Amino acid sequence: MPVRHVLLALLVVAIWGFNFVIIKLSIDEFSPFLAAALRFLLAVVPAAFFVPPPKAPWWLVAGFGLAFAFALYGFLNLALEFGMPAGLASVVLQFQVFFTFLLAFFILGERPRRPQILGAAIAFDGIAFIALERFEGISLWPFALTLLAALSWGLANVLTKVAGRVDPFSFIVWGSVWSVPPLFVLSYVVEGPDALIGFLLAPSLYQLGLLIFLSYVATLFGMAAWTWLLTRHPASVVAPFTLLVPITGLVSGWLVLGERVSELEIVGGALVVLGLWVSVYRGRASRNSMP
Repeated sequence: MPVRHVLLALLVVAIWGFNFVIIKLSIDEFSPFLAAALRFLLAVVPAAFFVPPPKAPWWLVAGFGLAFAFALYGFLNLALEFGMPAGLASVVLQFQVFFTFLLAFFILGERPRRPQILGAAIAFDGIAFIALERFEGISLWPFALTLLAALSWGLANVLTKVAGRVDPFSFIVWGSVWSVPPLFVLSYVVEGPDALIGFLLAPSLYQLGLLIFLSYVATLFGMAAWTWLLTRHPASVVAPFTLLVPITGLVSGWLVLGERVSELEIVGGALVVLGLWVSVYRGRASRNSMP
């Protein structure tokens, strides 16, 4: 990957790490499904009135939107509501890298190279170090929900690859269109209308600020940039960058929420960085050396 593409990927993972803190705060203000519904409603309106649909089959756009917006954030928000710490969620969600590798292999026939497999293994050793510090007192239910969110993210990555070089911004906006109605229906059925009515009657600047970050910074910019990278590089090259999300998530939790970062987590973070270097840079060196 060119250096400018690497820097763009690093900016996205920094935003996504901080995103876990904002999601946690938004759930405190709203309810899990309503927070996701409002997030993607703002991502759709008014953008859908000015952005033409992507040049991709409707089922592919719908599948991406349902996998990314509906399933990923439905499962993730619910896991956080059930007690999953934001820092640990940022760690467990990185299983999406393995899910991306597996789905890309079975659906697209992509075979990850040896340095990418080795780098992912090293990085997941680092994630294991971090998880050891975070699993105490966590039940299986929120952990399982977070794994389902990771699987949904992996599927969204592969559908992005299937779409090819579509306009990433249009792909995100119109994919989100398919997620908004089912999220609002789910919120109404499971959570009731009171939270939505209360927000519509008296929205606060704080609530709006949370939704603006989630909608425009983390979703539209972050996913548009991520989709742009995925359409120009193999999924097995781009996906490992998200292994840095636990580090930015832990740092964000420490700065904003006052969460403690231990020495073991620092060691784990160093292993994640090493694994990413092996996966991306050694993988590129291996390709360049091939006859």
